[in-house]
Amino acid sequence: MKVGFTYDLKSDWVRTSGDPRDASAEYDTPQTIDAVAGALASEGHEVLRIGNLRQLLDGLDTLDVDLVFNICEGIRGRNRESQVPVLLEARDIPYVGSDGLTMALTLDKVMAKKCFLADGILTPRSWVAHQATDIPEACLSHFPLFVKASAEGSSKSLNAASRVENREDLIRQVDFVSSRYHQPVLIEEFIQGQEFTVAVLGNNPPQAAPVVQVSIGDGEDLGDRFFTYDMVVDEDILTYLCPARIPADLARTIQDLAIRAFQSVGCRDFGRVDFRVDRDGTPYALEVNPLPSLGMNDVFNVFPQAMGITYDAVIQRILRFALERYGMVSPVGNERIVTI
Repeated sequence: MKVGFTYDLKSDWVRTSGDPRDASAEYDTPQTIDAVAGALASEGHEVLRIGNLRQLLDGLDTLDVDLVFNICEGIRGRNRESQVPVLLEARDIPYVGSDGLTMALTLDKVMAKKCFLADGILTPRSWVAHQATDIPEACLSHFPLFVKASAEGSSKSLNAASRVENREDLIRQVDFVSSRYHQPVLIEEFIQGQEFTVAVLGNNPPQAAPVVQVSIGDGEDLGDRFFTYDMVVDEDILTYLCPARIPADLARTIQDLAIRAFQSVGCRDFGRVDFRVDRDGTPYALEVNPLPSLGMNDVFNVFPQAMGITYDAVIQRILRFALERYGMVSPVGNERIVTI
């Protein structure tokens, strides 16, 4: 088939004086784009590299593809990840991945958590502040707290000061996030313990890949530590462990919760769900990412290695999930992810 490919390159970002230093964190490197395109081409597909939203708009009237493999982050605002899916839907062009509603819902962490709560999925207690002067009094009895932008990905807005233990630090961090990122600030109870992430693939039904554990430095039990933007930049600090070094029953619980969270927000084809597990072994869903990094140093190249399959096979299977969903190929049945 002829597969269009939409994406954002870090080099496409036009920085302005008001942008935070992590403004382009969600965008991809040429190496990631080459890896995804190579995986698709290795199965015999012709890959048309479309690029970002503006480039898609420029060529939309003459776009000749069977389907679009979309990992485009969009431009600005909490609806930015919806821009490409909605545009493709308007032109009746099939595409890989979640639709515009799910993209917007999951980027806005406050709204996603409401879905979790409605579906009985445990998530850290949270509050919202628009600026440092309207911090809810109710959160002040729940220190330590965690402060982050409500509609960002790739650990944007997270730094060493994101975990706060008193009112003064909370005010300072809410002011930092609201003034730099110009959006509501999510304040969460901080879950002390371990961190995990789970890829979810497919649709009928979706399936959870092996649990991946986040290790910072040489520690698997993170305690008060957490993932920050600086760790994205410095890959030596962060390690992904797969299979996770946890009991099998806890791994199954996390996988089941990942599938429930994936379905709760209406994800399709592929995604990733992040968790913290407290010292009592209770998992808390943090967020769902329907546009997870497909970089070769990230989770979608970690769990395949643990399963004895290839990165290319996973990318090819994601494409097939979308083709099956549109009825463009015959379904292969309830094929387990481990048989990719």
